[in-house]
Amino acid sequence: MKTTIYDVAKKAGVSIATVSKVINETGRIGEKTRKKVHKVMEELDYQPSSVAAALTGKKTYTIGVLVPDISNPFFAEVARAFENSARSAGYTLFLCSTDNQPERENEYVELLLKKQVDGIVVATELNNFKLVNKIVSRELPLVLFSVDHPSVSTHVVTTDDVRGGYLAGDHLTSKGHRQIAIIMEQDRSSSKARLNGFTQALNEEQVFLKDSDVISCRSVIEDAKRAARELLSGPKKPTAVFACTDLIAVAVMNEARKQGLAIPGDLSVIGFDNTIYAEMADPGLTTIEQPITQMAEYTFAQLLKTINGSESIKQRVMLTPELVERGSVKNILE
Repeated sequence: MKTTIYDVAKKAGVSIATVSKVINETGRIGEKTRKKVHKVMEELDYQPSSVAAALTGKKTYTIGVLVPDISNPFFAEVARAFENSARSAGYTLFLCSTDNQPERENEYVELLLKKQVDGIVVATELNNFKLVNKIVSRELPLVLFSVDHPSVSTHVVTTDDVRGGYLAGDHLTSKGHRQIAIIMEQDRSSSKARLNGFTQALNEEQVFLKDSDVISCRSVIEDAKRAARELLSGPKKPTAVFACTDLIAVAVMNEARKQGLAIPGDLSVIGFDNTIYAEMADPGLTTIEQPITQMAEYTFAQLLKTINGSESIKQRVMLTPELVERGSVKNILE
């Protein structure tokens, strides 16, 4: 049976009000009594309710984080980076994986509001972005991570996706590739920005994508496999593919091998994110690195400033991605 504040008060021989004052660090309580109450709380393994603390106007030291899919290695690494930043600041995370489902998004936002979290990080492009405005209307500290929306006035931390796409296109054309395709995440503004940068780099070298060279899919294994099969089933296969996530890139590599194609001999592949998938791929995946740790640190720094009331000006921080070259792209000029 869960220990209550009544149990603590009874064993410590004090009133419930005294225990409450010790927990919330209010009132004039003698040091001897304070130590006694803390000792009993430890003996009984009593955990004060964070919601009760919120009702008194105190912090709950909890942060809500919305991600689209925790099974995606990028968001798994993002969650780990968030947790490290949160723990170092004395906070606990409520991690909510929405699976891109509108009903889940709504349920999780309602849950986090009921839990009286001190702040929320939205790391997914919500189907209903009005939910973000709902958070803002509650004057709850909020940071958008890797997403942005012109309707919301809040802190934003992103990667320069246009620059990342440009780096991918420039790398492939510099290696002599001209028959190039792209597989991008459908309905994600970040993926569209990567396409814009990628297209710009190709156009500078007089390489132009046809509609059939651009395939959309969700960044999940099965749909990535489907997109890879669609791309490789055409009469004229590309010599190189830019996949807008590492997960999609690895799926392309696996499907290409099933068709008897060698990587990078027959098909060069470049990804985006630089997750553990990129390191474990054989050959290693050339990719565009998002600085996940730095992004998470910036995110929590902005969130904590808002929570503590020391940051009133909303900032949009955009970090620069970098090319990480491994063995999945062939130089066909050699």
